[in-house]
Amino acid sequence: MKKVRNNKLAIAVFIMPAAILFFMIIILPIVMSSYYSFLDWNGITDGEFIGFANYVELFTGDSIGFGQSAGNAFLFAGLSVFIQLPLALLLALILGRGIKGERFFVSVFFIPVLLSTTVIGQLWLKIYNPQYGIVNTFLRAVGLESWCHTWLGEQNFALMACFIPMLWQYVGYHMLLMYAGVKSQPPDIREAAKIDGATEGQLARYVTIPMLKPVLRMCLIFAVTGSLKAFDLIYVLTRGGPSHASEVPSTLMVDMIFGRNRYGIGSSIAVFIIFLCFFFAILIRRFFRTEVD
Repeated sequence: MKKVRNNKLAIAVFIMPAAILFFMIIILPIVMSSYYSFLDWNGITDGEFIGFANYVELFTGDSIGFGQSAGNAFLFAGLSVFIQLPLALLLALILGRGIKGERFFVSVFFIPVLLSTTVIGQLWLKIYNPQYGIVNTFLRAVGLESWCHTWLGEQNFALMACFIPMLWQYVGYHMLLMYAGVKSQPPDIREAAKIDGATEGQLARYVTIPMLKPVLRMCLIFAVTGSLKAFDLIYVLTRGGPSHASEVPSTLMVDMIFGRNRYGIGSSIAVFIIFLCFFFAILIRRFFRTEVD
């Protein structure tokens, strides 16, 4: 084993396939998108180099609605951090105590993660249907017919109506990561704290959660970056409508490229999404440093 580690040729041979794949799938598309973002290009004719004009239009012009889409993405990120992650942490702490039917509940909460996002979108389209959807049917049944709405068709409700399925789908994902972190903690520490008279709340606050810091940091990165690049579920539910009420940068990017043939401005949006994801990932890692770091 030591000889293999000292053999630089062997190391290069083993790393090369993964490096080539990483370059083709990650690095090359980023470089190409960055190049296209400096062009005025319709995807067919020769593009014209215009420098930073696309970025200037993104941040100074309101004609394409980029400001609203970026605000919606940040709102999704905030809701994920302050609603989705605390809910996942609560479930992980409860299940990590070893309640009856623990494995069953873990499996149930994780099932939505295994489903296709398109299937989930179609499911929630039926749930939100104004005529036969479960939400409006329930409201009518309890005498709250005035509360019924076209949830995905009204500007005041479309954005939150898109977030709820995202919450339902991914809370089990974060819960499983945190649950694994809880179960991997040494039981001796919890037993010693119980002997000293610590309650379950004190155990969670002063023992379990501090030891979960690396897992919580990872979940926070996944939640923020996942919200900033959210696309498929929103596209299935509303396609960014109505009147761009649920528009996010990724759906706006698709509309610019494939709907309006503005490959330059669409590529600049893609670069902006990539920059945001890297920026917040690095920021969160620096802010939540662990002893290992």
